[in-house]
Amino acid sequence: MVKVTYVAFDGTETTVEGEPGASVMQTALDNNVEGIVGECGGSMMCATCHCHVDDAWVEKAGPRNDGEDDMLECAASDVTPTSRLSCQIKLSEDLDGLRVLLPEEQV
Repeated sequence: MVKVTYVAFDGTETTVEGEPGASVMQTALDNNVEGIVGECGGSMMCATCHCHVDDAWVEKAGPRNDGEDDMLECAASDVTPTSRLSCQIKLSEDLDGLRVLLPEEQV
């Protein structure tokens, strides 16, 4: 299992475990983490799973996938250089301990 910490806009932290290969979005939904909507179910057709990867994890999480920039233009909150669609970040042992910050709003 891979641990992921979701940091809500108010600073509240929720740490959960996910299966390697699962997305950061699906792991949040499976564990009822507030702040991730995932309206399109992870098909990269919306931006309701927008997150900001903690600076310490940006390199390990990797660059944005093709199409992420286009979808992030639709995000309800400010997009930063560390913004990602959490549906596009796949968990692996290398990401054990990953921290993502959630925006104030998703829709």
